[in-house]
Amino acid sequence: MYKAKAYSAASATAPLASDIITRRDLSEHDVQIEILFCGICHSDLHSVRNEWSNMMPTVYPIVAGHEMVGRVTQVGSGVTKYKKGDLAGVGCMVESDGTCLYCKDGFEQFCPNLTLTYNSPDKYLEGVTYGGYSDSIVVNERFVLRVPSNLELAGVAPLLCAGITTYSPLRHWGVTKGKKVGVVGLGGLGHMGVKFAHAFGAQVVVFTTSPDKTEDALRLGVDEVVISRHAEEMQKHAGSFDFILDTVSANHDINAYLNLLRLDGNITLVGAPSNPLQVSAFSLIMGRHSLSGSNIGGIAETQEMLDFCGENNITADVEVIPIQKVNEAYKRLLKSDVKYRFCIDMASLKSE
Repeated sequence: MYKAKAYSAASATAPLASDIITRRDLSEHDVQIEILFCGICHSDLHSVRNEWSNMMPTVYPIVAGHEMVGRVTQVGSGVTKYKKGDLAGVGCMVESDGTCLYCKDGFEQFCPNLTLTYNSPDKYLEGVTYGGYSDSIVVNERFVLRVPSNLELAGVAPLLCAGITTYSPLRHWGVTKGKKVGVVGLGGLGHMGVKFAHAFGAQVVVFTTSPDKTEDALRLGVDEVVISRHAEEMQKHAGSFDFILDTVSANHDINAYLNLLRLDGNITLVGAPSNPLQVSAFSLIMGRHSLSGSNIGGIAETQEMLDFCGENNITADVEVIPIQKVNEAYKRLLKSDVKYRFCIDMASLKSE
């Protein structure tokens, strides 16, 4: 074992603060990575504040962060995919059993024995796993991703969560040129959904409650912006969408969007409202519509997404901060005061 610098929270009400954590030494198939940048996901805030206590109660101290890019510093004797000096990324998961049907099919994210990057039982050390708000991490090479060298690393980090969370359902539901695609919400997830749908060649429409986001939405590549509070604007698009990606975590009327689908159209949820959505049966029945959900993607699909981003020069729009401002960033995140993702420059941790 070795010691690593990190930022952790000691309780649901405690601020994130400098800490020293324990990482495991390399085994045969492990890769050690110096973390250069780590994105801040809204899931980090939920976990640090124990807001998902009914599903995933937080074990303290918690070191959050599952959107990290860095440079390989050491590899185990059996590692074949990476060498010292390589750029590498780690996302939302760091281990799975590798034997279940999901793993064999490349869907490690659904493995019943999945180990999440943080706040998950640690199979190697006592306690739970610690995430990317740290100077380094040790991960099995199966869960390490190759990062395109032509992309800005700070903008790559959020691709490991926000990127794959939006890429996967767009690919699954066959978004291509000629399809009409809606994206509900223009935040950390929504702006990535727009970038991918546009790059796939689709006609892209953003739904937002904020008229002041129109200019930025057009900059990101949308063809039209609809203010969802305006009934006449919504009605104009009734029955016309092949696919809608719903990124909103606040409570909202899902039926208003189901009614915009064409025959056999689908809405996929990637946002997670705290209260159950009220779905009208007729909103589904009358157009053979479907409502589904998606979380992230498997390792192979995540690598596919990163390669696609490298080929098409796609990164997240980020505001880079030192780790000493992480508590301020959390407060701003609650106010949606960021365009569109915070990313921590982990070099700032060296001064702690």
